[in-house]
Amino acid sequence: MSTALAIASVTAVLKDLLNNGMIDHNVGASVGEVIVSTLPPDRIDALDSEKKSRLNLFMYQVTPNVGWRNVGLPSRNGQGERISNPPLALDLHYLLTAYGAEELHAEILLGYGMQLLHETPVLTRDAIRRSLTPPSIVVGGGDLPPALAALFSSELADQVEQIKIGPSSLSTEELSKMWPAFQAKYRPTAVYQATVVLIESRNATRSALPVRARTVKVITFKQPIIEQIKSQETSTAPVVSGQPILAGFNLVLVGTQLSGEDTRVIIGGLEAPPAVTVVSDREITVPLPGTLLAGVQGVQVVHHTLLGLPPTPHRGVESNVAAFVLQPRIENISILNPKGTGNGPRSADVNLTVSPAIGDTQRVILLLNEFIPLTSPPQTTPPESYSFIAATRRPLSPPTGPGPSNNITIPITGVRAGSYLVRIQVDGAESPLEVNSLGQYTAPLLSLI
Repeated sequence: MSTALAIASVTAVLKDLLNNGMIDHNVGASVGEVIVSTLPPDRIDALDSEKKSRLNLFMYQVTPNVGWRNVGLPSRNGQGERISNPPLALDLHYLLTAYGAEELHAEILLGYGMQLLHETPVLTRDAIRRSLTPPSIVVGGGDLPPALAALFSSELADQVEQIKIGPSSLSTEELSKMWPAFQAKYRPTAVYQATVVLIESRNATRSALPVRARTVKVITFKQPIIEQIKSQETSTAPVVSGQPILAGFNLVLVGTQLSGEDTRVIIGGLEAPPAVTVVSDREITVPLPGTLLAGVQGVQVVHHTLLGLPPTPHRGVESNVAAFVLQPRIENISILNPKGTGNGPRSADVNLTVSPAIGDTQRVILLLNEFIPLTSPPQTTPPESYSFIAATRRPLSPPTGPGPSNNITIPITGVRAGSYLVRIQVDGAESPLEVNSLGQYTAPLLSLI
């Protein structure tokens, strides 16, 4: 690869090519003294008083090379350390302009210049070395200017791809905008492109050890899709759609392409043990994690891919996230500190044992609905209903709470004496009620006498 001096080196080689061509073709016999330069057009207008014919090569634009721009990337690893020096790949754009001291001189010079570039489509490595090698003594005395002597160290001749020269074109509109931008008078001009210049940094890099063997694995892409969520009370119970999903139940996922090379199920952010998961392409049965809290939970199927030696699971294709509600279940009810007699309202502390455990920050509401047995004739007194919000379980200090608990005590006040159906809401998930053969809710019951 070349150094940062490569851009100037290409211009110097092209100038030397044109200069030698003018001499070899004895152009001076036709137009007199000819100057080959690489100046900006506005500076040449300032030298117009010399009245000399001139062929000028001006680099007016540099653009990234499309074919090389992504070579060597990425250049840094995850720690930000340099692992490669990607080349800066550039295309150089030139204007070859002829200035004539007399009539037709400009056309003659431009013709010879275009012929020379046409006959030299590639700058060979030997030609570059000859042009950039500084002589020990310059005719007329003195050494080369330091800027020109330094071009020999550009390593342009050693870059992996040779420099190619080709004609280009500009529209009339582009030319009309370009010369006023140069603040110069228009002269006969041909446009050329030199490609590709490769500039590479010399910074030290961290090189990894070579790969001893490559293991290539091709697998068929399968996108798992969860279409429906059912539940199963036990492993031998029937799978029922629409029944409450409670702690200790099995979750049954119905969908397509659910089975993979290594299938995992993520429930509420917890990975279910693969050993107890029953997987088929259309259905997956998995026990609910014991630490899952009541409320809305998400479930997702993840296909792991086994890669490497020995094979190691790598997370691959994931299904859509399906939602379900894990409902709390009241397992036991007890009354503490009952107060009130006769026809007066009752107050007490209601202690509930629920499953799953209630988290520190979960919102808990106790719902009481008066239980009225079916009688004939039916009772006309409207039943009472109450709701009580449990106090937060998060302590002020320390900032961490006591952890999930299966027991919670909720104080109630102003409740009319009687029997009540009890429900509990945990983060909006409501505990179910039992139903008898007549379709009437019958349990769980709380008696206030």
